[in-house]
Amino acid sequence: MEPQTVLKEKFFIVIRGKSRKGFCRGCIGRVEAETQRGELMGLLYCGGSNAGSPKSGGIVRREDTYPLTRHQAQLLLFVSPASKRLELLCNPQLFSAICELSQDDLVVVKHKKGHLPGLVRNLMQIGRKENKDDLHMLGFEVEFVDNDHNLSSKKPAPLPLFSAADVVQVVPSYSVPVGLHWKDGLNRKAVTRINSMPNIGSHARQARENHTEQSLIQSQGSRTCHVPLEVGSMVEVVSNSGVTVYGVVRWLGVPGGKTDEWAGIELDYEVNGCSDGKYGSQRYFTCKGNRALFVPITKCSPDSRFVCSSTGREAPRPSETLPVPPFEDSEEDAPPIPESEVVSLLVGKMKGIQGHINSCYLDATLFSLFSSSVTLDNICQKSADTEQPITCTLRKIVNRLRRQGFVPAESVMNFREQLGCDTFRTEEKDPEEFITVLFQKVLCMEPLLKLRSRDETSQGAYTFQIFLEKEQVGQIPTVQQLLDTSCLSGDLKFEEMPSCLMVQMPRFGNKYKMFSHIIPSTELDITDLLYNSPRECFICGRSAGHECLQCLPDRKLQPGRIKQYCTTCNTQVHTHPSRQGHSPTALAVPEDVASDTPVSRHMMQLFAVLCIQTSHYVSFVKYGPDPHSWLFFDSMADRCGDDQRGYNIPEIRACPELGDFLSQPEEELARANPTQSHELVRRLLCDSYMFLYQNPAKPLSKPNHQVS
Repeated sequence: MEPQTVLKEKFFIVIRGKSRKGFCRGCIGRVEAETQRGELMGLLYCGGSNAGSPKSGGIVRREDTYPLTRHQAQLLLFVSPASKRLELLCNPQLFSAICELSQDDLVVVKHKKGHLPGLVRNLMQIGRKENKDDLHMLGFEVEFVDNDHNLSSKKPAPLPLFSAADVVQVVPSYSVPVGLHWKDGLNRKAVTRINSMPNIGSHARQARENHTEQSLIQSQGSRTCHVPLEVGSMVEVVSNSGVTVYGVVRWLGVPGGKTDEWAGIELDYEVNGCSDGKYGSQRYFTCKGNRALFVPITKCSPDSRFVCSSTGREAPRPSETLPVPPFEDSEEDAPPIPESEVVSLLVGKMKGIQGHINSCYLDATLFSLFSSSVTLDNICQKSADTEQPITCTLRKIVNRLRRQGFVPAESVMNFREQLGCDTFRTEEKDPEEFITVLFQKVLCMEPLLKLRSRDETSQGAYTFQIFLEKEQVGQIPTVQQLLDTSCLSGDLKFEEMPSCLMVQMPRFGNKYKMFSHIIPSTELDITDLLYNSPRECFICGRSAGHECLQCLPDRKLQPGRIKQYCTTCNTQVHTHPSRQGHSPTALAVPEDVASDTPVSRHMMQLFAVLCIQTSHYVSFVKYGPDPHSWLFFDSMADRCGDDQRGYNIPEIRACPELGDFLSQPEEELARANPTQSHELVRRLLCDSYMFLYQNPAKPLSKPNHQVS
């Protein structure tokens, strides 16, 4: 295996994979050669005082790396520990802006006093370059700006030095007020520009100076813009004593005991008397202690330090495009993303699957099915047989998602065009229609579900649609109650334990939903829904032989639970005057099972939820066994530019609050007030469209033959 020498200077950072021959996650290296197997041989730049001096080389798989320019590598070398480098890469939009910083650009940096605004003064080289292979680290000298847009330094003094990871926001040049320029008479330090620093500041400042007189008057005459506040907005609140505090909106809603809308704000620094995200006894979000402030939304104003930049989510100008990392598919299929690597690989903007032209139904479904599900892993792996082009396209999408954490819209559009119908390329669809085409035509899978009806006929399906009368369950039912009631009402049973069960709620798109809220069942017990399977008497626990639909809502017999009885209990229960009109039916159970044989429970685990709001689909995904391991994914969370020239910005957010909510006992969930829940939890409860369950003990696999 002869390595091929690489002539052009290339740098990289290891983003995933186990430590291997010198390299581990977060390490920065320089490519020296590439093996015939596609592995990279390179020099390793370690941390600490010798960060710029390379150590002995190592070997790493190309798909486990992210390419860097020299400038990017130098900026990341100054970031410590290595895990913070990966956190910074999780927000490519911010990192791209940091890489283009130049003199006098306005930034917000982490400081011991909180998040403070300041002007970039110098790009500093750190460390000595004693050998040609050495690499300087790069940091930023920043001069702070006070609340009146004046420079805080009154005399020359050493400026604090910050790494790229300390920069939490870059205020775009076109939104910086003209009044923020240096004033004549202030002491100005000489700047020695480094060649690797992009010289874009002069162009941006020239654009600012070309503002009209009207915009100058507006920017100087008003400190705030009248824009609607939302979760993520940067705001300020003035106390009764006149003290101004700053922070980011983490929650909006009506807290318990109030009638108007309030905001939950995570402050830039600790304030005595504030909480960690609780108001009263209810938790609305999570942050450090003494940093959560709850006030009426009318008390909040956009953060005047950033003028009109209120959301903290500035997008690049429409004429710009965010860099998409190059991707070369490997012969080796990528496994589901391990729980320990999900946050560093997936959480942030420009993460997940990028939406484009009504694709949200497809984006949310693919992300839910293939990002972390172990059960569905086998069906999208490369087959020894000749696979269809569309199956190959899907496999590349899945591998790219699992390796890079981002799939551009072009890749998904190519897949949509191969689905065989123009409507999949341009029109809105429902997930169940796409799921049927995906499993039947693309993956060539037999129906995932085999259902047996009362007349003993068998039918196949890929999803299960809930049908019932609203009065059959409570006002806020669980998924378990809905599935049990629907199966009994339609006299349906599963012929076998499914590997994957996708349960569609009783609603029709965004136009009608039967229930205002639905409580997720983290585990689904389908023991009593299996055909010709042993059942346990609801009363005495012995082998059951009868089932009664009319007993399902009985308030004296645990309403919402399936009721099956042995012969003795069936007789006794139905001697009660209120049940004498019931019509219990005989169960199909194995004849050779003893009456006292223990019945094993057949459980399925919730791994994703598809939601819809105003014709837009999003998803929640469980990415590991930890109860708090939940993600929220929106393929069109934001947009840069207009409909013709712009593009959608997908976003993935960690959602541990959902784990907190679902960890409560079922009795407490039934009494919970969804309107007082965390924003994302409330969205799931109100907008759930389809719940996805898996049986990890029985993974799906492709059939031996291909279905045409």
